[in-house]
Amino acid sequence: MFDPRVAAGAEARRAVLGDAHVDRAAAATTPFTRDFQDLVTRHAWADIWTRPGLDRRSRSLVTLTALVALGHHEELAMHVRAARANGLTDDEIAEVLLQTAIYCGVPAANTAFRIAQRVLHDLDDQAP
Repeated sequence: MFDPRVAAGAEARRAVLGDAHVDRAAAATTPFTRDFQDLVTRHAWADIWTRPGLDRRSRSLVTLTALVALGHHEELAMHVRAARANGLTDDEIAEVLLQTAIYCGVPAANTAFRIAQRVLHDLDDQAP
């Protein structure tokens, strides 16, 4: 059954993370992970990322901070790309990471800067 809320979440997920990422996640979905992919689309994307209370730029700022704080490096790389897609500049991403040095710790920010620098460099290399 078609659920317009879930469709909006899937659309937001594609807009923020890009077609390539979402297509890879869909292709890698198995019967074992199907319910998890559905949970992510419904709750993270349909319930949270489509809410009107914050724009996508603000949600990216919050998400980057949370990922640094929790040490989720693979997700951090993905969301650095998403932050750029959501309109954050490299300088703004650096400011977020600098802020995390104070509140999340210097080692966490050090790792985040290393990851973000690699991702931003890769994005610049892919730009036309």
